[in-house]
Amino acid sequence: MTDLRIECAGEAGLIVYLGSESSPAVAARVQALGDALRPALGSVLVDLIPSYASLLVLFDPLKSDRYHVSQCIRACVPDLATSTTDSGRLVEIPVYYSIESGEDLQSLADSKGLSVADVIDIHSHQEYRVYAIGFAPGFAYLGDVDPRIAAPRLSTPRQKVPRGAVAIADRQTAVYPSVSPGGWNLIGRSPQRMFDPESTEPMPVHVGDRVRFTPIDLSAFLEAGGEL
Repeated sequence: MTDLRIECAGEAGLIVYLGSESSPAVAARVQALGDALRPALGSVLVDLIPSYASLLVLFDPLKSDRYHVSQCIRACVPDLATSTTDSGRLVEIPVYYSIESGEDLQSLADSKGLSVADVIDIHSHQEYRVYAIGFAPGFAYLGDVDPRIAAPRLSTPRQKVPRGAVAIADRQTAVYPSVSPGGWNLIGRSPQRMFDPESTEPMPVHVGDRVRFTPIDLSAFLEAGGEL
């Protein structure tokens, strides 16, 4: 890979860049490299932190060094050619799309010359890839949003966005895992918990997974534990 770049990230870390910009193909290579490195590094590996076009590799400096880890990374690179963009689990997340649950749904529709139903249809018929998880535990950055409903962040962020809020910012979409400040455009709300520290699986999605949003009505939203 001509665009492969490995840089030092502290005394016990290397960051591997697999592309110059994010895309499903680059994200697939990031995931494939992580899958290949786990068995290749074994007990030397401390953690892998994937992002849009890079992978942070943390290793045990008492068991190995940057040279050895770098060689392992390069040895795994040829296998990335077979990685596919449709890898990962498909996770369906229910969403109650409405004016009462999505404060910016109407304004977003108006700004795009669309109806509210159009925005809901476009957002829910797209399959999104989990590019990264950050900002808060369980906050999954999903892309890519259809250009017809892509919208910039709000000029003034809200001080409090409710848990479960489904939102759009540029060509990304996400579900807020907890109450927090935020400047994304709110279009609905999901009863799905995106982070539950007491669960055996704290997060329902992981980097590399695919997500599809399923519209539900108010009754189903409340029955599933959603709150307005």
